[in-house]
Amino acid sequence: MTRRFVITLGVVVLSVPTLWAQDRQAAPDAVPQRQGRPNVVVLFVDDLGWKDIGCYGGPAKTPTLDRLAAGGVRFTDFHSGCGVCSPSRATTLTGRHHIRAGVYHVIDDRGHNMHLLEREITIAEILKNAGYDTVHLGKWHVGLPLHGRNKPTPDKHGFDYWFVTENTAVPSHKDPINFHRNGKPVGKIEGYACQIVIDEAISWLDQKRDPDSPFFLNIWFHEPHAPIAAPDEIVSQYGKLTDPAAIYTATIDNTDRAIKRLLAKLEEVDSPEGTVIVFASDNGSYRAERNGKLRQSKGSNFEGGIRVPGIFYWPGRIMKGLVEKEPAGMVDLLPTVCGLAGIDKPAGVHLDGSDLTPLLTGRRDEFARHQPLFFMLPTSYPTATVREGKFALVGYRDYELPRNVEAMNDLMNQVEEILKKENSPELRDGDFRSKMYNAKFANKEAERLRIEFLKHNRFQEAWIPTIKSGGYKKFELYDLEKDLAQKTDVSAQHPNLVSRLKGQLIRITASVMADGPDWHLTQSDIRAPSGKPLNSTDQHLWSRIDAVDLPKRYGPGKHQEYVDQRLGGLSEGQRARIGQLWREKQKRDPDMPNRGVAFVKILEYVAENVK
Repeated sequence: MTRRFVITLGVVVLSVPTLWAQDRQAAPDAVPQRQGRPNVVVLFVDDLGWKDIGCYGGPAKTPTLDRLAAGGVRFTDFHSGCGVCSPSRATTLTGRHHIRAGVYHVIDDRGHNMHLLEREITIAEILKNAGYDTVHLGKWHVGLPLHGRNKPTPDKHGFDYWFVTENTAVPSHKDPINFHRNGKPVGKIEGYACQIVIDEAISWLDQKRDPDSPFFLNIWFHEPHAPIAAPDEIVSQYGKLTDPAAIYTATIDNTDRAIKRLLAKLEEVDSPEGTVIVFASDNGSYRAERNGKLRQSKGSNFEGGIRVPGIFYWPGRIMKGLVEKEPAGMVDLLPTVCGLAGIDKPAGVHLDGSDLTPLLTGRRDEFARHQPLFFMLPTSYPTATVREGKFALVGYRDYELPRNVEAMNDLMNQVEEILKKENSPELRDGDFRSKMYNAKFANKEAERLRIEFLKHNRFQEAWIPTIKSGGYKKFELYDLEKDLAQKTDVSAQHPNLVSRLKGQLIRITASVMADGPDWHLTQSDIRAPSGKPLNSTDQHLWSRIDAVDLPKRYGPGKHQEYVDQRLGGLSEGQRARIGQLWREKQKRDPDMPNRGVAFVKILEYVAENVK
């Protein structure tokens, strides 16, 4: 099968059917007959562990989620987009690694320029262009302009209606005060966050839904992220009212009850066969015991930070009661929704995720992942993970970030001493270091010191140049089939596999970093002619491309012959990057005098710099 780039009327055309197109031809029944489009509902919870809910062997009573799992496909090797919040959400919305999309770490809108780049194509934009009503409800946390910084709101990312909080619910899940509806603050709302979000969903379905249009409900719950709260009558089913573990579990139970109310409303407005439902978590739990036997917890690139529940439900259209062991994740959401709904994926955009439709519809032999699952969080150690079947290769960065580790350890020791003196139950359950990042201590002095600890740890945009130029100094290989807890490095037994996976990890890292903006240099959005944000890294990039010398063997009379030959030796990722840059070039310089030369300069730049 050959690929050929042709310059026609300023458009780069890839003249070969995609794997998705082949999948779609093979499974026409994946597209429903109801107006040709299913409704899409995404249920995304915050900090829920792999072993938290009932159908995954967890302690929380979740009959509603268990019913969805029994009636659909439940993945046992499913992953979030990242081990922490904001990056995971950026990947979920775009199907791309979060650094490509502009998000390196957890976003603090007061201190970061960082946000989900407006130029990214989100699942909401794709569905909106296909005639969907698009709604986002709950947590957002990929950037809002609430603190004087120039950041896009959800409507700029394709959502017609939005009811959101900047980060978690404040002061807790109970009676939150920080919701905004379509840009306007709502004020205090009585009740619990999960129920409040579902109240808004039901209200929208009753009052604002267009009955002639399919809809996309993107519901991002706050539970069980700290600070936690749940009704006493639910907490008491799991332990004492003051027990953090009982409260934590009760927030999950309460969320399941809220989802039950939503499903009842959905069945009122359409038959179950008309709606695709997806359930997952944004990362592993901060309570280590809720991640099962997995190593570490939230924030890690080991499985404890990234493996989460993953459930797909669409009666009559996808498999019923299937337990799927194939590694997958929320990076696959966008291409999978496109595949199930019969919608074209965004043209010319490099997606890191793959279409899971064959796995969901009983054609698993047709599934092929075009790029290994890849996870990278620059501050984590290990810094990156790449998957192939049962194997996970982790890589440790070769650079240090200028954090005052001594001061952080001292603050953590001070907090631990305070809690020991009062025999606090906050010391007894879960990993204490994780609680320093995620809990809220009742003791005021302990909480004050914890906040100081977090200030030392906050991601600094000044680190980005170091991160972009950094590499890896060592690698470890784990057989997750035999060693789910990742205790034994088996790299010495599989040198060829390590060599191949190491090459893939390094290549994907280079590709991701080439796309990632440098927010340290970007004090505000710079607009390209298209109106999309263009940052200073882009300006530097185009200066380097314009300076590329044309190869001596290239001539205008041999343009297409040269292009075909050169592209034949490049990887799929490199060809995708060339297509992306060519479209950007046309927007930046629509009146360029020699289009062929401009294209070849891009081709040569990518061939020599993007491995």
